[in-house]
Amino acid sequence: MTELPAATLDTLVDALRSVRDGDREAALEHARSVQDRSLLGRALADHLLRPADEPVYDSPAAFQAFVRGGGNIELYDRTVDVLAGSYRSGTLLDIGCGDGRALVPALLQAGDAAPDRVDLVEPSEALLRACRNDLSLRFPDLPVRAAAQGLTEALADPDTADVTWDLAQSTFALQSVEPDERAACLRALAPRVGELVVVDFDVDHPPAGSDAHLRDRAERWERGLAEYDADRALVAQGFLVPVLLGQIAPADPSTARTNWEHPAAHWAQQVTDAGFTDVRVERLCDYWSSPAFVLRATGSR
Repeated sequence: MTELPAATLDTLVDALRSVRDGDREAALEHARSVQDRSLLGRALADHLLRPADEPVYDSPAAFQAFVRGGGNIELYDRTVDVLAGSYRSGTLLDIGCGDGRALVPALLQAGDAAPDRVDLVEPSEALLRACRNDLSLRFPDLPVRAAAQGLTEALADPDTADVTWDLAQSTFALQSVEPDERAACLRALAPRVGELVVVDFDVDHPPAGSDAHLRDRAERWERGLAEYDADRALVAQGFLVPVLLGQIAPADPSTARTNWEHPAAHWAQQVTDAGFTDVRVERLCDYWSSPAFVLRATGSR
């Protein structure tokens, strides 16, 4: 992990604590005082200089740069191997497909074992459009259905109430669904799928908002930002900093929470409680924010 001088780390914690407490001016002052010694300090200062209600990026460019750089290269290589090895003839539901960063290479790698039909659920119209375009280019004969909506809405759609799937997969997407809503989605999904594969992060951090949590986040986000170079500002302002601040000050409209991460054991329990059986969890690989895991389970379809 990237080591920061103790005094610099303490100041970053002060900045994050000020964000937590709603003191944007103090947070900016702390961040600017270490912006020449810390990548996170620079990123926080740039973010806090923007008006609180100003959109950061209206395109998926930041997320696309993020998932195609740094530690995500190895992370997605491992993820693609897991997905491709899970495929067979039948139907596939990809929950939160994004722009197809994991799905498309997995289908290519699976070859003749790839599913016969793919259904996509992705709330971002821009990312969904990119995924569909890539699939159309590479697999022109593959039937694809796509819904530009969240999982809750997709599962409740009366037009697809009778649709079932042999396999449902989700890579780093279910963490973006609020836990109670996610539990309801999993309960609705269990009787409609044969198998479930989830790839996500095993996050066991101190209580959110505590000083120990702020210090842990500062150290890890410094490390994550160091993995990017030319795209660092784009990735920081369009993805990493908003995610970080959403974890620290979710009640602030300008830093709305966008993800809810948990220990792998919590994920396994939530999937089990939803009605899935034969739940297995395996470590996938290390990563700068937290280790990644793969969860496999059997539905009741």
